[in-house]
Formats: sequence, C-alpha cells, structure tokens
Amino acid sequence: TRDVVNAFMRHKISVVALVVLVLILIAAVVSGFIFSEEQITAITASARLQPPSAEHWFGTDSFGRDVFARTIYGARYSLFFGLTTAALSLVIGTAIGSACAYLSGTFDIVVMRIMDSLVCIPSLLLMLALVAVIGRGMNGIIIALVVTSVPGTARIVRSIVIGVVQNEYVEAARAAGVTTPQIIWRHVLPNAFGPILVNVLMNISGSIISASSMSFLGMGVQPPTPEWGAMINDALPLIRTSPY
Repeated sequence: TRDVVNAFMRHKISVVALVVLVLILIAAVVSGFIFSEEQITAITASARLQPPSAEHWFGTDSFGRDVFARTIYGARYSLFFGLTTAALSLVIGTAIGSACAYLSGTFDIVVMRIMDSLVCIPSLLLMLALVAVIGRGMNGIIIALVVTSVPGTARIVRSIVIGVVQNEYVEAARAAGVTTPQIIWRHVLPNAFGPILVNVLMNISGSIISASSMSFLGMGVQPPTPEWGAMINDALPLIRTSPY
C-alpha cells in the first residue's frame, strides 16, 4: 500500500485530479444544506441573466436561478448516474462474464453473441432507443446506461476469468466437490477482481458523460432539475449574448 501511495503522489496530474474529484464529492454532499430551493428551481424574473458577481458567482440563467448553486447541486445527479451504473454493470456483467467463462460450451457462445450484438450498436443510438421505449427520466437513463455498459464489462470479465479458471487451485476445488457458484464467487472472482474494478471505475466517467448527453438531447432528466447536460442545453441559445 505504501508503494502504491508513493507512486501515486509522484504523479502530479493524478494528485490534482484527485483533489478536484474530492471537491466535487464534498460539494455534492453539502449542496443541499448550503443552497435553498429557490436558488435551484424558483423563477425570479428580476434576477434574469445577471453576470457573475459576489452574490452570484456564475451569474444567473434566463429564469433568474443561480447557476453556481445549480451546478454544484447538479453534481448529485451526475455522480448518482455514474456510481449507480457502475455498480449495476459490475454485478450483472461480472455474473454473466464469469458464468460464460466457467461454463463455456453452448451457453458461452449464445450469451456472448448476444453481448457482441449489443456492442455493435452505437451506444448513444441504443440509449436513445431504450429511453424512447422506457420513458424519459432517471429510471430510463439508468436502465439505458446499464444495458450499454454490461456487454463491455461481461466481455472483459470473461477474458480475465478464462485465465483464472485454468489454475490448479480451481481444479483442486472441483476435485474437492465444491459447487460451481462457490468456486466462482470464492475462488475465481477474488483473484480476478483487480482488473475488473479498474474497468468499472473507468466506466464511471463515461456514464456521467453519457447521462449528460442524454439530458442535453432532451431525453434524460427534465427541467427544472439541475442536471449538467440539461443546464448546457438550456444555456446554449445564450452562448453569444450571455456566455457566462
């Protein structure tokens, strides 16, 4: 652990990125206690499109709402999408990938061809189609993100587990009469969890961007909820007259 920490601290860009991430996490947690409901959602015509000031650090939007308050509060939704999608794709993708690698045969072929067919569809197009069927909102976005994230996770898990199941301790567990689910969860996955966790953590940022893209296109979180993608979409017509 000490070697990992020392190596991380020598990488200055990573340290700066960690500080920024911690600040965003803190802001997302405390935003509900700092900003009032009026600053986030209420329409105030007299405060419309005010430039940045001591009172409004990022200025106000076309409805008179504080942009800084909405930006900080919107971190809650973006982080929620990223973490929820990562957790669900980890559980579902790991279960599918490890089962395919361990059971192999016809089961592996059929399931992985289904995963390959989903990967072949552009992720944004697939998410738009799913949200159109399921409906707009947080539930639709989460389901769409999970469906597009699971195939990639399952393929990576399968490739990692295939190398692990060939080890001697797995053969010994089989010979000892250990059941298949116990072998997968007690012996195979703990020895393959490192690369799987790295992949899932990298997917968090992609999920945040994808969720914001959906909201930007009007298919995700709907106004007046302060979600980052929806906020950019609302501000886009004002980029020349009020760039703040």
